[in-house]
Amino acid sequence: MTQHPLCFVLMPFGQKRDPGTGKMIDFDRVYEEAIRPAVLAAEMDPIRADEERVGGIIHKPMFERLMLCDYAIADLTTANANVFYELGVRHAVRPSTTLAIFASGQPLPFDANFMRALPYSLGESLAFASGDAARLQRDLTNRLLELKRLQQQAAATDSPIFQLLPDYRAPDIARLKTDVFRAKAEYAANVKNDLAKARSCRDREGIHAIEKGLGLIADAEAGVVVDTFLSYRAVSDWNAMVDLFGRMPVTLQRSIMVREQLGFAYNRLGQRDEATRVLEDVLKEQGPSSETCGLLGRIQKDLWVEATKAKQPLLARGHLDRAIDMYRLGFETDPRDAYPGINVATLLDIKGDPDAIAERNRLVPVVLYAVQRRLKSTRPDYWDYATLLELAVLAEDQKDGVTSLARALAAVREPWEPQTTANNLGFIRDARAARGADVGWVEEIIAALKNAKGLGA
Repeated sequence: MTQHPLCFVLMPFGQKRDPGTGKMIDFDRVYEEAIRPAVLAAEMDPIRADEERVGGIIHKPMFERLMLCDYAIADLTTANANVFYELGVRHAVRPSTTLAIFASGQPLPFDANFMRALPYSLGESLAFASGDAARLQRDLTNRLLELKRLQQQAAATDSPIFQLLPDYRAPDIARLKTDVFRAKAEYAANVKNDLAKARSCRDREGIHAIEKGLGLIADAEAGVVVDTFLSYRAVSDWNAMVDLFGRMPVTLQRSIMVREQLGFAYNRLGQRDEATRVLEDVLKEQGPSSETCGLLGRIQKDLWVEATKAKQPLLARGHLDRAIDMYRLGFETDPRDAYPGINVATLLDIKGDPDAIAERNRLVPVVLYAVQRRLKSTRPDYWDYATLLELAVLAEDQKDGVTSLARALAAVREPWEPQTTANNLGFIRDARAARGADVGWVEEIIAALKNAKGLGA
């Protein structure tokens, strides 16, 4: 079977905002309708840069791909920082076979003409219509075929580094075992698919088997390791998360996102002190963030529940106040993130004194605005609808509550998600029942959430 050369595609993922007009550009569409078919038409195998970058880390396999792929395309549109960094690495190790492209009319930090960059049109309103895709596919195929011809003749250098520094020498790529790299790239994609299947079936043993097949974790692709880590979270295997963290390379262990999820796992295991230590270390290192503060708030909320059950009212009140303070800090740090905001509002409702209720009333419209803005800017997920549901309960709006419940149930991904919402609503129910309110309809919502099986998106 003929082995086609590999073409590594460096470009943004998903929809990104055009810095000039503020309109959204669908880069996945640019890739699927133009770049990928152009690469295939030039008899090359496309590999797109990994979407999952952990805490900003560009991991070892990414460098391998930048070095070892025979050809590379870099889409400079929107001046994406990751793409420019990766292009710089590529230019440092490959004197030729790298093609830059960009959407015409887009602001770039320098003149791309010196790299013989290929401009393309996004069309009216940046919609990238079929005609735009056809033109880019045609032009890109022709340019890639030209690159292949020039490479065979050793007749071109497209890297500015090699152009400006004639004594600079490239590493010997031929000795870097490209065949092993090719197999590894295909292997990583297969593992990702297997993990997705195991998550959908809630198959803990399947995920353990996949992890065992990775071999030494320190040598595995970072994206696959993190995918495995989060797959354990999806099936509520908190011990496996902690164990896998202990075997990760230090670069991953230092990642903010991984450490936050480690704290989440420790808290689910009831190891509150360890969870707090991990998250407070992150807080000291990076300052307040909505995610870190939200997780610390959750620990205090769990401690409040435990103290309440143990009939220690003063201790419970202390933990409730600390939970409110931490969630409030998270929401103040990033008012776009409705998660800490809805938790502040809920806990204030539970606290129930006049000052708490007054603050809750001021906060609810702000949280509602935050989630409505998110609904317009991205694909909604379970937590968006769960937040709307909780806001409806706080506002005693049964009609909106039922509507949001239906949407939330259809978006459940992991079984602990609706259980968390059911617990929150249970706290509201108990507090309001103690104040003499009618909570029958809230009981029905809680029952529906507890019966959710996680079969949604």
